[in-house]
Amino acid sequence: MSTTNDRPAADRHRPVFLRRCLELLGPALEEPGATVVDCTLGLGGHSEALLEAHPQARLIGLDRDPSALRLAGERLERFGDRVTLVHAVYDELPDVLERLGTGPVRGVLFDLGVSSMQLDEAERGFAYAQDAPLDMRMDQTTGLSAAEVLNTYPPGDLVRILRAYGEEKFARKIVEAVVRRRETTPLRGSAELVALIREALPQAAMRTGGNPAKRTFQALRIEVNGELSVLERAVPAAVDTLAVGGRVVVLSYHSLEDRLVKKVLAAGAASTAPPGLPVVPEEYQPRLRLLTRGAELPDEAEVAENRRAAPARLRAAERVREARA
Repeated sequence: MSTTNDRPAADRHRPVFLRRCLELLGPALEEPGATVVDCTLGLGGHSEALLEAHPQARLIGLDRDPSALRLAGERLERFGDRVTLVHAVYDELPDVLERLGTGPVRGVLFDLGVSSMQLDEAERGFAYAQDAPLDMRMDQTTGLSAAEVLNTYPPGDLVRILRAYGEEKFARKIVEAVVRRRETTPLRGSAELVALIREALPQAAMRTGGNPAKRTFQALRIEVNGELSVLERAVPAAVDTLAVGGRVVVLSYHSLEDRLVKKVLAAGAASTAPPGLPVVPEEYQPRLRLLTRGAELPDEAEVAENRRAAPARLRAAERVREARA
């Protein structure tokens, strides 16, 4: 099986919305010694550009994938002690900052979903177009694999996962096929699962919407890595770590992520005053100012340059007030 492990990180990763991320985070990073946190370091493309654009900034990079940390570390080595990399999931951000003795930060970036490296390495099991063991763990040192989820979860839980995380209309048909298969032979590989899904779905469903396994693979990946529950904790925590004038930028890749991000940022940008007050006291004023009108979408040039940008949605906000006492 071929692998891309021997390729330098810079050759394997084209960051999504790079120019826009630099534009949005830039004003917050102008003061000397400003700290920016890349909560989803991946192969370090966004981090490298931020460090180049702001020579006096410090960067803290988080990732749950040890392989990504190693490769990004090689890419960012030339920045020396301006860079601190930490093996952590992004909802652990407050604990990481406390351990490092870092106070409020000036910028936080989230580039959600599966990384280029994880998609490109067939053996990780993320890609439905390549046969590989059904793993899908972003951190392969812990947790259940996708195969274990498929082979051990009760049918009702599997249906719920496919519906909630994959928005799969034919969840019950797919799960019935999975249960029949696992009664005799456990599912182990991605090609097996793709073939099973193709057999389970009505012919009409196979003619639209791309690969019929796409939604199931997304749902399993989210379940295996606890992505939505982590994100639900992580975005409010990131807002809380921002200094006044600090900014948060979030790139999401499906509607479930984007909805969560929208909810948190919109709440922060709203007044918390009781209705009917003639004048809104300072403590009830919004904590955030939205920097994007809705979710920004990639333009044709960005998608032509990097096809993985196509589903991306970008939202950003600036911290404008301290938390209410």
